[in-house]
Amino acid sequence: MQHETAEILAAIQAGNTPAEDFAHLKLPESYRAVTVHADEAEMFAGLASRDKDPRRSLHVEDVATPELGPGEAIVAVMASAINYNSVWTSIFEPVSTFSFLKRYGKVSELTRRHDLPYHVIGSDLAGVVLRTGPGVNKWKPGDEVVAHCLSVELEDAEGHDDTMLDPQQRIWGFETNFGGLAHLALVKSNQLMPKPAHLTWEEAASPGLVNSTAYRQLVSKNGAAMKQGDVVLVWGASGGLGSYATQMALNGGAIPVCVVSSPDKAEICRAMGAELIIDRKAEGYKFWKSQTEQDPKEWQRFGARIRELTGGEDPDIVFEHPGRETFGASVYVAKRGGKIVTCASTSGFNHSYDNRYLWMNLKSIIGSHFANYREAWEANRLIDKGMIHPTLSKTYALEATGQAAYDVHQNLHQGKVGVLCLAPREGLGVRDAAKRARLLPAINRFRNV
Repeated sequence: MQHETAEILAAIQAGNTPAEDFAHLKLPESYRAVTVHADEAEMFAGLASRDKDPRRSLHVEDVATPELGPGEAIVAVMASAINYNSVWTSIFEPVSTFSFLKRYGKVSELTRRHDLPYHVIGSDLAGVVLRTGPGVNKWKPGDEVVAHCLSVELEDAEGHDDTMLDPQQRIWGFETNFGGLAHLALVKSNQLMPKPAHLTWEEAASPGLVNSTAYRQLVSKNGAAMKQGDVVLVWGASGGLGSYATQMALNGGAIPVCVVSSPDKAEICRAMGAELIIDRKAEGYKFWKSQTEQDPKEWQRFGARIRELTGGEDPDIVFEHPGRETFGASVYVAKRGGKIVTCASTSGFNHSYDNRYLWMNLKSIIGSHFANYREAWEANRLIDKGMIHPTLSKTYALEATGQAAYDVHQNLHQGKVGVLCLAPREGLGVRDAAKRARLLPAINRFRNV
């Protein structure tokens, strides 16, 4: 570790370093980061997605510290997390992220910094502000923060009702450079939110992307606008995204029907408080007869099982993110006038469904992508209030990020997978021990499962 980086870590670890001292800490000229390389973008050509190995494409190396611009902050990253976009970046699917960086680099002289032959990835962080650029007033060096991953220019009118509609909206660390899987990160100041004081660095880093995504998709008026008593079908209910949807459904007075793929995952859902659970593997649902033909009889069998659990009710809302594998069934089982709200498509982006069940039953498909600042702030507030809890199951060292991404790619994980960046070990960063003690069983629900 470089001398400047060691000094930064010591100041953070002290726990009482004044803000002015953080402002005077020297930034290193380079820092440790997880990257992909542009000249390796074709390394997996001809392989099936599942056979593409993030351990081969993800590098941990020193990169140059970027220039700080107006409205931006440089953050010392104590911990980060793996998201499915980290996997997509590592296997160069559906396209190489260098196409995003090249396009962003053309926006302005300042954004040219992002168009590099390497991409520092990662869309979550928990850490400490080190520097702020001109025009930043809300945040200062020494602030303990988490970052959401919406990067937006906000120069177009379209973005001012909902920043997710801005034509220059991007996902930080996926469609921009200098992401969170590193010792330092460059963010816009309006990505920053207060770190929940009762959580460790790795716990605080883990909810960001998925918690905000689930909030918009399920709770927000921009998504499904869930209400009390709604029956909510949650695919992958113990996973990184579904585990937050399950919690939000329960917390908001809805009735989650949790779809999982093993008894262990079913037990996790029960630990969160869910009662209606379908183990799709144990019950043998096969929604596709072949690569090109789905099986409506399996949709019907699945729908009948949901009604059996709910006392005859169909889902008001289907929380969709697997995509191709499940989408036909999702459209079929939603109630008349119900909503299928979709993002991600981890099993494939090309969805097909029988439109008769959509149009003749007045159902709605709603596309949802991450969250605007207000939605992310509200989702983080629920974490801070102890109403929603991290779903961190396992944490890796920065040097082992390739293995962490491989585990997510192969679905060998539960909940969220964390990565220690500057933090030398797990368990650090708690500022409110009393609050943590009250919530500890819920915080630890996903640990080592």
